Amino acid sequence: MNHLPNKNRKNRLRKTFFQSSSVLFIAVLFYSCSASYSFQGGKINYNLIKTISIYDFPNRSPLVYPTLEQVFNQELRNKFVEQTRLVPVSNGGDIEIEGEITGYNMQGMAVKEDAFASRTRLTITVRIKYINNKEADSDVEQTFSAFQEYDSNDTLDPTTQENLNRQIVEELIDMIYNATVANW
Repeated sequence: MNHLPNKNRKNRLRKTFFQSSSVLFIAVLFYSCSASYSFQGGKINYNLIKTISIYDFPNRSPLVYPTLEQVFNQELRNKFVEQTRLVPVSNGGDIEIEGEITGYNMQGMAVKEDAFASRTRLTITVRIKYINNKEADSDVEQTFSAFQEYDSNDTLDPTTQENLNRQIVEELIDMIYNATVANW
């Protein structure tokens, strides 16, 4: 009977060792994974690139929503200023971003048996030109589109349309940021 308490003690020590080792392993794994990712200007060489110029994107879409241009331009600037260490300058930056809003379309989706659409898709399209004046091989010229759908029975009042626009603009700006400086 003397050996049973020793056996229980050894089992408790093994269990404690295993739990401690597991926690330590998970902590090291978490730290190493989180340290390897950077969402703050992923492929910007800050030793070489210091400034950014973001020019206004005019709205050249056949269908124009009045506040879209202003919202898009402001949000695009905010994203690059908040997510990088680049200093914004009015022109001639180490990185220059220019482009235009080329599409603002509403299209019926999911046609019902009565030939009316039950959903409507709002799509915004922008064309961008990203110029890296310090590293020429990283220039990007691309068109991006994003959309949101809404129930066709809902009234597309100004508040609803503004909310849809903001969601689409946020998605477009994320796409642009990821394609240019985030190294995705």
